[in-house]
Order: sequence, then structure tokens, then C-alpha cells
Amino acid sequence: PSTEPSPPPSDAPAKAPPAAGAKAPPAGIQSVVNQIPLLTINAGPRDAEWENRMREELVALIEYQRINRANEFDLAFDITAAYPGSSIEIRLPELDGKTAKMYRGGKICLTDHFHPLWRRNVPKFGIAHALALGLGPWLAAEIPHLIRNGVVRPKE
Repeated sequence: PSTEPSPPPSDAPAKAPPAAGAKAPPAGIQSVVNQIPLLTINAGPRDAEWENRMREELVALIEYQRINRANEFDLAFDITAAYPGSSIEIRLPELDGKTAKMYRGGKICLTDHFHPLWRRNVPKFGIAHALALGLGPWLAAEIPHLIRNGVVRPKE
């Protein structure tokens, strides 16, 4: 008997393979991302369609919050004039200076792993996708380290 996994049923939705050299998100994160609505309007803060883009963003953020209530830190983000062509900058001000994987002001480091994924998915990805695919893995990697070092304490 073969030890290879059987292919998905023919009615299963197809998933695009990760780009060369890119890792697929972990299964738990991918499950969350699959539940966030994709966006359709390619408009930034300076565009006439910005208000409609923001409506789509709010729907996606509400859905993300509904399925993922794990955020225990104050969160801020900056939308650049180039958005959605470039992703948002995510900040966790209360963790500023507490980890090497953070820039001044509490901005988390997303460049090497997240930005290529973002660029491949413009305009479908929005703020909620950045939180799920950028902040989620960052927290999963950094928080255990911060807890071990006594910088962050788990809630009791």
C-alpha cells in the first residue's frame, strides 16, 4: 500500500501552491484566513473608491474578530498612501523595545516573510488578512520567548 496521502475529493476547492521559496501558512492560520472575505476593490486612501474599499475592510475585520478573539495587546496600524499596493504597518506599542523583532514605535518586523505574500494577493488581502498572516505568526513566535524571559506574563 502507498504511504502517500490521497488527493482531495474532486469537489474540494483548489488551493494555490505557495510561490517558490515561500512557506505555506500553518494549518491553523490558513483555516482562519480561509474564513476572511477576500476584497475586490483596489483603491487606496487617495482614490475615489476608498470609501467602498473601507466598507469591504470593515466587513473582513468584523469577520476576523468574530473567529479570532485572542488579541490581548493594544494594537495599532498605519495605512500608507500606497495601500493596498503595500501592506499596513502593524504596531504593538506596549511591547515596544521588548523584542529584537520589532522596530521603534512597536512596529513588528514583517518584511521577509509577509510582504511577498501580500504583493501576490493585492487587492484581495486587507487589514484582517495582514493581522491573520502577519501579526498571528509573529505573536506565535515571539510571545513564548517573551513569556520565558519574564517580559510578558500570561493572564490568570
